[in-house]
Order: sequence, then C-alpha cells, then structure tokens
Amino acid sequence: MELAQWHDNNRERNVNNRYIILDDIEPLLKKYRTLGELSIAGYSVEDRPIYLFKTGRGPKKVLMWSQMHGNESTTTKAVMDLLALLDQGGEVASAILDHCTIYIIPMLNPDGARAYTRVNANGTDLNRDAAKLSQPESLTLRHVFDTVLPDFCFNLHDQRTIFNTGNAAKPATLSFLSPATDEERNITLPRKKSMEIIAVINNAVQKFIPGQVGRYDDTFNINCVGDSFQSLGVPTLLFESGHFPEDYARDITRKYVFYALVTALQYIAENEVDGTGFNAYFDIPENNKLFFDILIRRFPFKEGGKIQYKDIGILYKEEPGDSKIEFVPYVSETGDLQGFYGHKEFDADDLEADPIEEKRLKTSELLKLFI
Repeated sequence: MELAQWHDNNRERNVNNRYIILDDIEPLLKKYRTLGELSIAGYSVEDRPIYLFKTGRGPKKVLMWSQMHGNESTTTKAVMDLLALLDQGGEVASAILDHCTIYIIPMLNPDGARAYTRVNANGTDLNRDAAKLSQPESLTLRHVFDTVLPDFCFNLHDQRTIFNTGNAAKPATLSFLSPATDEERNITLPRKKSMEIIAVINNAVQKFIPGQVGRYDDTFNINCVGDSFQSLGVPTLLFESGHFPEDYARDITRKYVFYALVTALQYIAENEVDGTGFNAYFDIPENNKLFFDILIRRFPFKEGGKIQYKDIGILYKEEPGDSKIEFVPYVSETGDLQGFYGHKEFDADDLEADPIEEKRLKTSELLKLFI
C-alpha cells in the first residue's frame, strides 16, 4: 500500500488537533513498547518525565526530537504515526528497522506542551539554549546526543501560517533547513549529507504538495540546537510543519510530515549518504512571510473628513481552551498590502461597508461583514 494511503487508513487516531500533552502520548508509548525500549531520559523543570523511545536493530543511528517548543505538536502526531507504521510491519518498516536504530524523544518540553507555550517553565526557548545548556530539558537532549552518538539528527518543529514559498501565493506546508556550521555558512560534509536527504524528501512530497515546500534561511546561530549538532559533525535536518489550506488543526499537514520522516529514514536505510546529491537542495525556494490568515482588500476608513482605502491583514492568535486551541483573530497590519496574500481573501468593494475611523476598528465586528 502506498504510504499516503496507508496514513489515511492507519494513522494513530488517538492524537489529533493542536493541543497535545504528555498525558496524550504516554499511553501510546506504552502501547508500542513491544516495538523497542522505552526509558526516561530526564525530567522537565516541573518534574515531568522526558521519554526516550528506541527502536530498530541497524547500524545507522538516527536521533529525533519533537515539541522542543511546547506549542509545536504536529511533528509529535507524525512521530506517533511513524511508530504505528513500524509496529504494523511491512517492507518499508522492515527496511528501516533492519538498517537503522532510531532514538525518539517525542516531547522534549512537556511543561511547555501543557501550558501551550514555545518556552519551558522557566521561560527559556530551548532552541536558543544549546550553548549555555542552562535548562534540564537542554541537558537531557545533549546527554542523549552524547550517549547515542547519532549518525543523523532530525529536529522537528512547527512554523506559523505567515510563511509562503519564494514570492508565490503558496503556503509553506513543509519547510526544511540544513543548518550552518559556521558564520561563513560553508557547505561542509555534514551539511551536504543533510542537504542530500532534504532534496530526496522534497522530490517525494512534491507530488502531493507541489510548490508548497520551503527552505529556511541558514544564518548561523550556535545557540540553536541544529547549528550546534551540525557543527559537531552530525548531519542535522530541521523539519518545519506549516499550513495547508483550511487545516488549522494540522491533521492534514501531519500526513506530509509522516511521509517526509519515512522517506528520510528509508533513504538513510537503503543508501550510503555521502552528500553527492546536495545541489538539488538549492532548488527549494526560500521561505518568505507574505501570508495573513485573512486579508481584506480596500476597506474604507475616514481620515480627516476624507475616505481612504486600506487593506487589512488579520492573523490568528492561538490560545489554549478546554483541551483545544482557540484561534482568536486580531488585526496585524493595515495599509497597502499589495504583494501579500491571505489564506482567505475578501474585497470590501463587494460590500457596502460604512467608512469608520481606523482607531475604532474592531476585529470581531469587521469579520461579521465577511465571514
């Protein structure tokens, strides 16, 4: 069965939507325990366990971690889908398990996941703590890295809905980065290897999301975990889960993250990754930030007794509710927004909207006119 179809029929259905906490994944890790070894690698600031799941029997070691930022849960869902595939077996699963040993930290920041915040309970961004190692979660990841000595690392994240690919009106549903190893951003061998794998992933997912794969800026920051591990000589891939039309729950995007993970692992399993295919990485367009969640064109405002027409860009703020995330709209920008796009777009010329003073603009009342 083709992987995308397999996912439609067999994905792990006990994790959905955006609010994923430790309570959601602990039963699943125990459910798949027969697939490998489950241990506690460390504890968070608030003393929640940080689990490490080991599976496979091959010589190629892959370390991956998800929810380093607590409010970035799409890759955690995809990792649970990966475990479901490996547990079910089959040709692809056997190839991966025979040639790879996979180490998974499915939730590095369980406190941030509970609070639905980017940072940990001390207010620290763990992806800016690779040099200082000031937090227990950072120390846990580094200890696992130093103990496992992986051949490849997958750094799994989510990105905001603002990202598009190049200058196109296409959302960056997936984005990738081969992090720099130095200020000069030299193309070192570890970078070439991660670039080669990313190029293979891109080629595979383009048949599902053509033009919706982006490439992150590679400015070097030794405080970032990916840059740190890559500079230590281990090929590291940054995965970023982004927006798919109408999929604010990111339960469609998770399928493409799952597909990317399996594609990468199968390629590593079946090939000697030597970096020779790295050039195709640069065919992926760089990310840009040209999207609003809602874009209203030519809305009339009263200014000094005259009517001025301005575009209104609206974004959603994600706020945790009762076991789910509420998407609360707010006006992010007004003015001439030509060159920007909206996941939903409306033209105020099509309505008889009464001009108002910009300072009296209320998002909720505005949206009633259009949605």
